[in-house]
Parts: sequence; structure tokens; C-alpha cells
Amino acid sequence: MPVPLDQTPWSPLTPAQIAELFVGASVRWWLSGGVALDRWLGFEIRPRENADVSVVASDLAGLIEGLPDGYSAWAPGEGDGEVIPFAEAPDDTDLQPVLIRDDADGTWVLQVNAEDGAPRAWMYKRDPRMTLPWDRAVLDIDGVPTGAPEVQLVWKALRPRPEDTIDKDAVLPTLSDEAKAFFETALLRVHPHSTWSIHVRSPFAPAKASWKKKP
Repeated sequence: MPVPLDQTPWSPLTPAQIAELFVGASVRWWLSGGVALDRWLGFEIRPRENADVSVVASDLAGLIEGLPDGYSAWAPGEGDGEVIPFAEAPDDTDLQPVLIRDDADGTWVLQVNAEDGAPRAWMYKRDPRMTLPWDRAVLDIDGVPTGAPEVQLVWKALRPRPEDTIDKDAVLPTLSDEAKAFFETALLRVHPHSTWSIHVRSPFAPAKASWKKKP
């Protein structure tokens, strides 16, 4: 039965609590979005309204099945702002994002995003040309699988909000040259109209990334 999404408040789990929640998971999962950026830096850039993890779409059901007792999964319903129990979602439904609820507290604690990938590489869902080996796409940070910061910034680049720019400005200076090159390439190839693409363009060759400029 559909229920209104906004009738349940958020109380997001911490990365340590998320790791405990999925300690018995048999599929690959990783922190994503803002919590992944915070994990990379080692501190919270800004308050987060929710917490995200990601999983390859084909592993989504496996991750949900491994939830411990006391937690339930909810998928988007047909109506705007409605969710339905994950088990009741039709097979042809775009099952994302999936929300995890702490049933005892009556709060949303986690959002699960379905991404693309193959056994050997992660793939950007918006453009499969953008790939990374799994050991570069998902990092182990103190025992918690965490989405690489350059990948999380690419996700935010499509329509960045002011708060996303705060995240970018905090994270970008900490990236390696290789990670920055991936991020800039993704901007120019996949999101050339993003407001973030301005900083990687040459004023003399607008379609050319700054890291390809000759000295």
C-alpha cells in the first residue's frame, strides 16, 4: 500500500552504523554522495539531510534481502511523493532510490542508489563511456567501502546546487592529478554545460580542458 514519503522523518545513519547494517552483505556496496565526500576528507563538510549508499543495480535485491530485522525497504510508488514496500514493487519499476526505514524509530535512515557496473569496472550510469576499475571507483577508508571522491563530484555536476559547490570546493584540492583528470574529462565529455565546467576550460579553446593546455 502506498504511503506518503514526507510522513516519515529522516535520521541518517553514520558511516560506522551503515557498515554495521551491511556487515553480512554478500554483494558490493559503498558509501556515496555527500557522506562519501565527508569520509574521504575525514570530517563533515556540512550537515547532511540524508545518507546514501550505492550498489550495482543487479545486486540491489541481494543487498535488501540482507537487511537485519527491524529495517524495511521502500521503493518509489506510482504517485508523486509516494513509496511502497520494496517487495510489492513491479519488476519493470525503476527501483531507485530505495529508502531504508528503521521501523522501531519510524525514521528513514538510508537511501540506496542503483548504479551500473560490470565484474571488472564501475560504469557511469549517465554515460557508459566513463568507467573506472573497481579499486579506483570504490576505496576502502578505515574499513568502510567509499565511493571515490572524483566519482561523487561527477554525479553532482549535472545540476549542481550551491551546497554541491561547497562540497566540490572542499574536495577538489585534495584530489590526485589522476583523479582531477578523470573529473575534468567527465565534465567536458558528459556534462559540458555544467556550471562547473567553466573552471576547466581554456579561454582560447573553450572545449579544451585546462589540464591539456600546453605550458
